[in-house]
Formats: sequence, C-alpha cells, structure tokens
Amino acid sequence: MPQVTFWQLTDEADGAEPRACHLVADAYANKKKIAVLCANQASAEAVDELLWQLPADRFVPHNMYGEGPGPGTPVEICWQENQLSRRSLLVNLSGEMLSSPGSFQTIYDFVPVADDAKQAARVRYKQYQQAGCQLQFKSADS
Repeated sequence: MPQVTFWQLTDEADGAEPRACHLVADAYANKKKIAVLCANQASAEAVDELLWQLPADRFVPHNMYGEGPGPGTPVEICWQENQLSRRSLLVNLSGEMLSSPGSFQTIYDFVPVADDAKQAARVRYKQYQQAGCQLQFKSADS
C-alpha cells in the first residue's frame, strides 16, 4: 500500500497548486516519475502554467494528458482519474479519493485552510486509512 502524505496548508490565499508545484520539482530532482491529478482541466492548465514559472534551475519537464512525446515526460498533468498513467508518485489536487490508491507508491494530498475543504480532506484521510495506506501529516511550511 502507498505512503500517503497530507500537507497542511497554512495560507488560504496560496492554495495547494503552488505548494504542489514545489513538491513536484523536489520529486523530479530525486528522479521520480510523477502524475498530478487536478479537479478539472482549468486547474490542470493552471498547474501547467505554474510549473513553467519555476526558476530555470528548477525546470520540470512536464506535459498535459494527451500532449507531448509518446513515452511521456517525467511529469504528467491529468484532470480525470482514468487519464492517470503508471507513476511512482501521485500529487492529488482533485479533492477526491482515488478509486485505486494502491496503484502508486506515494500519494501527496492537501488539507486546505477553508473549513469545507478541510472537512473533505478529513474524509479522504479516513478513506485512505481504511484502504490500508500508511499515513503521514506534514505542515506545508516545513
């Protein structure tokens, strides 16, 4: 079963996407293949744009689902679960529980500041726990 890390966001204005992009850059630097699952295509496009805005020394080769070279890039951005390809790390920005979390070694999820989104994250945490995942909780500031 995967290791699921929930990242506690501390600033409502920042959102999960900027933090996720820095985590993706860190994982890419460690030679991980990464899938980013967004809530919708507009959110996926926003993540794509944020990844392009990283400094040159943090460049992350990435593409949107269905674009790019045949074998794909190290980072693929999706907005539907059925678009996910086999990767070691999933960054879950969808706000939903995965139907098969066991397909990944590591999953990053987020606990937003807003109360309704925080409650939804608690539900996902319990669902991952019931699925037998190893759980970890970290502050996005660390």
